[in-house]
Amino acid sequence: MEKFGSGLEKMIESIMVRLPSIGVGVLILILGSYIIRFIIQIVQARFEKRNVDLSIRDFIASILRFVLWAMLLLTAASTMGIQTTSFLAVLSAASLAIGLSLQGSLANLAGGVLILLFKPFRVGDNITSSSGANGTVQHIDILYTTLRTADGIQVTAPNGNLANAVVNNFSSLEKRRIEYIFRIPYNVDIRKAREVALAVFKADERILKEETVEILVSELGDNFVSLTLHAWASKADYSAAYFDNFEALKYAFQEQGIKTPNAIQEIKVLNSVAV
Repeated sequence: MEKFGSGLEKMIESIMVRLPSIGVGVLILILGSYIIRFIIQIVQARFEKRNVDLSIRDFIASILRFVLWAMLLLTAASTMGIQTTSFLAVLSAASLAIGLSLQGSLANLAGGVLILLFKPFRVGDNITSSSGANGTVQHIDILYTTLRTADGIQVTAPNGNLANAVVNNFSSLEKRRIEYIFRIPYNVDIRKAREVALAVFKADERILKEETVEILVSELGDNFVSLTLHAWASKADYSAAYFDNFEALKYAFQEQGIKTPNAIQEIKVLNSVAV
């Protein structure tokens, strides 16, 4: 009983000695919480002024809030006389282990931040990428981007790959160039074929008249001449204009007797000598 009483007295004396430092620590916690709230408000105001994406606003605000609170708690604990060295060592080791086990997720996280920050594409854009992700963007999250392909399949692409890939954004342009390649025989007048193609393009109101239609000789084959046809349509009309004019050109050439030459396959017959 005497030992318990002496131990209790020592504990009370220790608390009384540390009481001023504990009070200072509590004061640091109270003031720090107001300072953290003020910093977060300033950061969010800057995000709103720069029109930063909502997803990246919440993400960065959460990370910043966590870091500031961790620093505040460590500072308050150190002021109260609590040893934080071992805690920091454990935290560092845990952070290293978590970082090594989540390398892929961290790469996707960094990629998501870059995509949301620099906006190479937005929700609703039609894109293709060298990483194999193609389609219309449905959602852009921190780790993954969801796309919908032309045939209705949902594709989930990791942001790490997308951020490092070459991305073609077809929705960022107001107009797109249509290209066809047709082969005609050598006995067909190129000028006649050009006039037929020009008539098809002029008859379609979706083909932009302010842009020059180009019909160029692109190849001289063994039994054919390749013509490359270029015309322009608005982004909204591109797909329909492309397929409709493809069909119209085929029928127009057919009506004028312009046919695609048959492929020539050379066969060599070697005479065998009887022994």
